[in-house]
Amino acid sequence: MKLGILETGAPPDGVRQRFGDYPSMFRRLFGEDAHDYVTFDVAAGPLPDAADACQAWLVTGSSAGVYDPLPWIDPLMDFLRAAKGVVPLVGVCFGHQIMAQAFGGKVIKSPKGWGVGLHRYRLTEARPCMDADEPIAAPASHQDQVVELPPGAMVLGGNDFCPLGVLDYGEARAVSIQLHPEFEPAYAKALIENRRGSRYTDVEADRAVMSYEQPDDRLRVGAWLQRFLEQATAGR
Repeated sequence: MKLGILETGAPPDGVRQRFGDYPSMFRRLFGEDAHDYVTFDVAAGPLPDAADACQAWLVTGSSAGVYDPLPWIDPLMDFLRAAKGVVPLVGVCFGHQIMAQAFGGKVIKSPKGWGVGLHRYRLTEARPCMDADEPIAAPASHQDQVVELPPGAMVLGGNDFCPLGVLDYGEARAVSIQLHPEFEPAYAKALIENRRGSRYTDVEADRAVMSYEQPDDRLRVGAWLQRFLEQATAGR
């Protein structure tokens, strides 16, 4: 499969040198040889020429907000609207948010504050790409949240902090998740330490770092996304 990665942000300097960029994290999650990967840095360069230039698209995380006055935000939303229903789409964190905003939902900077550390989501039901409807635990790193459901979307999972945490767009062949299955625990902890004292207090940072002493389900979620892409591109 030719999988296009729409890169919308990058890890902080210093952390990126140790762990790589977001596209490389997804390649490790899915497997370097699992797909024919093509990366588009949409914040720095042009968008793909056509919605079907790849067999599927994945939108990465970003420190940007969908409401920020950045020159690449609106064109990316236009591209996602053009791609919806044409090829499968996967959104992660910012990707989850911008897909929801582009498709008619609403995203805000949440008054609940930062969600950081290992978060657990309840699942409402299991889709064909999932192994079960048991809860999942995966890294979280966000303050923005989807707060209004886009038309035609269904909530598959979330928690009290982030109720609209996993969305499925049905026949449009698009899914998204607020959590970060691509974040290895070592990277997640390094990112927290990088932001200690700026975005997070010491108490918040300590609690988030300690949460990674628990087992996570990020590989399980990564396998779901893999199966979704395989099934969606096969027309199932």
